[in-house]
Amino acid sequence: MYIIQGGQTLSGKIKVQGSKNSSLPILAATIINGKKNVICDVPRIRDIDVMCQILSHLGAGITRHDNVIEVDSERVNSFEVPEQLMREMRSSIILMGALLGRYGKAKVSYPGGCEIGPRPIDLHLKGLSSMGVVFSEGHGFLYGKTDGLKGADIHLDFPSVGATENLMLAGVLAKGTTVIRNAAKEPEIVDLQNFLNRMGANIKGAGTDTIKIEGVQIDDLKPVKDYTVIPDRIVAGTYLVAAAITRGHVQLTNVITEHLEPILAKLRETGCVINAENGQVELYVDKPLVSLDSLRTLPYPGFPTDMQAPMMALLSTVEGTSVLTETIFENRFKHAQELRRMGANITINGNTAIIRGVKKLTGAIVEAKDLRAGAALIVAALAAEGETIVEGACHVERGYENIEGNLNALGAKIIKKQ
Repeated sequence: MYIIQGGQTLSGKIKVQGSKNSSLPILAATIINGKKNVICDVPRIRDIDVMCQILSHLGAGITRHDNVIEVDSERVNSFEVPEQLMREMRSSIILMGALLGRYGKAKVSYPGGCEIGPRPIDLHLKGLSSMGVVFSEGHGFLYGKTDGLKGADIHLDFPSVGATENLMLAGVLAKGTTVIRNAAKEPEIVDLQNFLNRMGANIKGAGTDTIKIEGVQIDDLKPVKDYTVIPDRIVAGTYLVAAAITRGHVQLTNVITEHLEPILAKLRETGCVINAENGQVELYVDKPLVSLDSLRTLPYPGFPTDMQAPMMALLSTVEGTSVLTETIFENRFKHAQELRRMGANITINGNTAIIRGVKKLTGAIVEAKDLRAGAALIVAALAAEGETIVEGACHVERGYENIEGNLNALGAKIIKKQ
């Protein structure tokens, strides 16, 4: 749990961690070349721990030193992802594309992770099937097998990040050309392409809606000596919202400002002053903040669904009524009920939240039900009067490295207890 004394105005400078949602698919990708790969600026968070445990179980050698991970996948000798670890982290499904590429078979259980509504893996299975994979199910497991992946022209019904990544990983060693249409355009997709190309893959188009992969032979692949993952735009966004909700003045380093643009645009709309240049972002508040007529979560370059919960906390503290629509995931408003316990005025109607700003939030005992909800409750607690206890720290630790240390460095008063 986190015990937070609210009412401190945040100020100062912090460095943003490497991206969770880049590191995970890149770690999965290390299986493909069967060589030593060194990845830098990997965040020290629970999801990365789980991915390293999975890779180790599969037979890879893992060496970790601070934020650097070396994966030696030469001795990977298993294609079964352990059920317990799979349950802990939904994104472990992306191991399927890598394992099918290297071994022609993969066995996984249905994925776990945060409780934010159904995230069907049908798009993954449909795409992989068109590349020649035959799937069978039984006892909660999914077994995929192929005599050799073949390039295919795949149109995704929705630009799913996970499906795009899985198909990219499968396409590296597939015979012929794979084209992914209506592909996700998130910066993490570009990062994965860059890593795979450093390895010797032949991929073009990441960051657009059409990705083209020319299959190569495993002998064409090289080790990747040192690859630095991009900064985490959601962590950066969370710290900016923390600055805004306390009406503070914070500077972030290690950011790619272009990746933050959808978030910065909405923060500016509330009245925050933002200067973004040269890998740094400064935010301060010099006048009362105002509500947002419309905030819709959308695939990149729209406003990210992962920032919806922290923004809901901020909008609870500004004058006026905001309308927030969640278009990506069902069941992603669990934090609203907890924010209400702190005095927020939020009405949920289907996938829309109506947020009426209140004069002040007050401390309460609240529970994080998922990763970003946990971040939102911590952010709300910073601005609340009195003490807030946020239970469910394990969810927050899945994605934020030392969030209490970073916020305390800016002037917050947070104690973490097991």
